[in-house]
Amino acid sequence: MPKHPTIPTLPTFADAYSYSLDAWQRSILFLDVMRQRGAQYEEHRTQTAPNVLEFEARLVRDGRSLAQPVNYALVSIVAPDGVVIDPSKRPFVVVDPRAGHGPGIGGFKADSEIGVAMKAGHPCYFIGFLPDPVPGQTIEDIVLAEAHFLETVIARHPEADGKPCVIGNCQAGWAVMMVAALRPELFGPIIIAGAPLSYWAGVKGQNPMRYSGGLLGGSWLTALTGDLGAGVFDGAWLVQNFENQNPANTLWTKQYNLYSKIDTEAARYLGFERWWGGHVTLNAEEMQFIVDELFVGNKLAAGEIRTSDGTAIDLRNVRSPIVVFCSKGDNITPPQQALGWILDLYDSVDEIRAYGQTIVYTVHETVGHLGIFVSAGVARKEHDEFASNIDFIDVLPPGLYEAVLTPAGDVAEGRDLVSGEWLMRCEARTLDDIRALGGNDIEDERRFAAAAKLSEVNLALYRTYLQPMVKAAATPPVAEVIRNMHPLRLQYALFGPDNPFMAWTSALADLVRENREPADAGNPFIAWQEALSHQIVDGLDAWRRTAEYLSEQSFHAIYGSPTLQAALGIDRNSNQPPRKAEKSLLHQALVEARIAELRAKLADGATCEGLARALIFVGMARGGADERGLEAVRRLRRAHPSAKQLSLAEFKAVMREQYFMLLIDEDAALAALPKLLPEAVEQRRAAFTALREVLEASGALTGLAAERLQRVASLFQLESEPPVAINGGKPARTRAAS
Repeated sequence: MPKHPTIPTLPTFADAYSYSLDAWQRSILFLDVMRQRGAQYEEHRTQTAPNVLEFEARLVRDGRSLAQPVNYALVSIVAPDGVVIDPSKRPFVVVDPRAGHGPGIGGFKADSEIGVAMKAGHPCYFIGFLPDPVPGQTIEDIVLAEAHFLETVIARHPEADGKPCVIGNCQAGWAVMMVAALRPELFGPIIIAGAPLSYWAGVKGQNPMRYSGGLLGGSWLTALTGDLGAGVFDGAWLVQNFENQNPANTLWTKQYNLYSKIDTEAARYLGFERWWGGHVTLNAEEMQFIVDELFVGNKLAAGEIRTSDGTAIDLRNVRSPIVVFCSKGDNITPPQQALGWILDLYDSVDEIRAYGQTIVYTVHETVGHLGIFVSAGVARKEHDEFASNIDFIDVLPPGLYEAVLTPAGDVAEGRDLVSGEWLMRCEARTLDDIRALGGNDIEDERRFAAAAKLSEVNLALYRTYLQPMVKAAATPPVAEVIRNMHPLRLQYALFGPDNPFMAWTSALADLVRENREPADAGNPFIAWQEALSHQIVDGLDAWRRTAEYLSEQSFHAIYGSPTLQAALGIDRNSNQPPRKAEKSLLHQALVEARIAELRAKLADGATCEGLARALIFVGMARGGADERGLEAVRRLRRAHPSAKQLSLAEFKAVMREQYFMLLIDEDAALAALPKLLPEAVEQRRAAFTALREVLEASGALTGLAAERLQRVASLFQLESEPPVAINGGKPARTRAAS
């Protein structure tokens, strides 16, 4: 298929007349949409708590009433008609990203994160924010407020089988991870969607945004912008950074798409612009922290950020499963930035297990940054499956996994155990799988470290010589004028209700709609119009690629200079990355103590512990697990009331303990297994039947898994047992039956 439309020749006079009338009418309707956009912007900015939530919300807690007030609030989402909420299911809490735009993107559509969670029966909450910060609030205050909100949610759902699942979008992702590192007991599974936790990471030639901080000389411009705002940072500058990533869309495609489809596109365009143009502000201190500690400093993954009382924020303290959703189509948070923190913290999967962490990731091929949050059609299945299978993720043994989704229609066995349209399987991965996505080499790390050091120097120079004068000149009235003159704000105001030249468009647009005569799709002038649009897009894309190439080469040349690196204290003789999380001797001592404790408990327990140990031993041979196994366990618990005494949290604790016992000493753990089983043969047989039912829920056992089940059967000491399939499905008698 050709990229550009074929240009016809020899149009008729009728074609020219029809196109001219159509183009004139579209121009009037386009201007009227711009007028509506400007009016919508003015109305939106005057609201006390503007948002774009699709759902009805009720205020639960206002962050301005806290001891350390912040402009955040916790609201509960009212389930739409026809949606039934199960009070026994864990609540979902969506945290909105405060990145310059207005609040509500996580609930922007019915198919958004909130929508799919409620469809799965979960109570839902939303943590959003007001347009203006509370004077003096800091990022640490926001972290403490989010912890308080989670305490409130937990208290409201004492019957829920599990702590809240918390979703952090984009910049909210790193905020959620900071809270989870400081207060791990408040969290169930954590989903971080499009969240850049490792800001330096990326692939050469593909991720140029990460160079901008260094090319601008570091964070001194952030300080200057905050000072020009009289202590307030205008979030419109952050939105401008997003728009600069795709000039073709910003300068042409977005508006042309509206113009060319003016009869059908207006509602969607205005809906998006309501959020995109809802610019918010931050305290200058907040933004300075974000840039110094995260954007340029990249300190979070290295454990170098400390709270006001000196507590180090170490992401290894997170005890809940961490689900990372990222995409190769995301030019704001590429997979390397979403997953690179794992390489910064850990040297192996065994180290991940030693910290008791479960990390599940999935990498989409195409969806863009915003599509991750609003569950665009191409990403809906991931959100659906995460919501439907959050308990399955919660009980996974510690380690690194990739979530692989298979159409449920392709499932041959256990189809009735699959809850949605897709089967989720979590397959074990290693750090090499993360490295295979691409990333920095040691030279790249040194360049970014040099940029961070130079940023500190430039910021100190600015604060010493320029900041006093800027602060004296930028009074609050001057700052307000500067904010209103921002190009992104002006584009709304120029077409808004305050412009008298736009007053005529509404009446004329109504007249045009009554007499609308669109040109035929086969009109040759339409084809020429499309061809011209493609040429403009190609030209702007070429400009972008050239600018990105020059910025990358400039960054490498400047910060790769041995002289500059030496002057900034970067050791070029070391092969160790300049930024790596420190190891803890205390943690190693605690691990050794825990190992000794588990060794002493190998023979402790009863049938529940024995079945869990056997289930994990056989399941480990498969290199992963899918949702059918947990659903089989649920059905067994429902069928046997006496087995219902374990809550999900207790079940998870048993599974993890037995998993660690097998890791520590597999032979000793298996040798002790018979001591955990009931003495009566019929009870052992019933237990083994239940075990086999769960294991075969995901399909017949073959190969090593079948051999392990055969070994387990012998440990159950049964007189006879049906054959176990080995070697591609060929039956083989268990040792107990032979």
